[in-house]
Amino acid sequence: MYRINRCMRPIAQEVIEGFRTIAVPTIGDAQGRFGCMSYAIKPLSPSMRIVGCAVTVQTYRADNLLLHVALEMAQEGDVLVVDAGAIPDTGLWGGLMTRMALRKGIGGLIIDGGVRDSQELISLGFPVFARAVSPQGGFKASPGSVNVPVSCGGTAVHPGDLIVADADGVVVVASADAPDILVKAQAIQAKEAALIEKMDRGETLFSLLGLGESLNRLGLKIPE
Repeated sequence: MYRINRCMRPIAQEVIEGFRTIAVPTIGDAQGRFGCMSYAIKPLSPSMRIVGCAVTVQTYRADNLLLHVALEMAQEGDVLVVDAGAIPDTGLWGGLMTRMALRKGIGGLIIDGGVRDSQELISLGFPVFARAVSPQGGFKASPGSVNVPVSCGGTAVHPGDLIVADADGVVVVASADAPDILVKAQAIQAKEAALIEKMDRGETLFSLLGLGESLNRLGLKIPE
């Protein structure tokens, strides 16, 4: 059944802000290598980055009517996360929608489908992560849903979940888990910083990670 639900913002702003300096791979590690979208969902430009809560959209094939609805509903900082059926040959988002999103302060777009006007989007500085770029426009006549659980890039996304995206890809953090994952990710950051300091002093990464023990368990060793 198709439906349009209210937007949800269950994560405290200070928690959202805490993720702004953490890379997507680090967050994925903090979640036990869980929650990362498919590598096929890529930024239009490597410099693009997104941090914000999801407004989810489920579109009908090659139709962006409900994406327009979500754009109308979304508020400052929200991230539009779109299940467009992984259809690569229809551009469901373009320059006019981007300009509207910028006026509203929308945080970015993640779409498992296509966009168009890519050079315009890049020049406007609006962060877009998409499966494909296609010049063919979509229809505005079919049903769909806003703020329901969706699958985007092979990953489940619920309304209000935290979305973090950078040049490495996109990761989803369940809203209820966000405070705990932030603490774990910050701990990983600190551990890696300590490792870098030790490597700068001449220690090897192999020894610091204790990988000799792993080799021994496999009955292998590095020749002397």
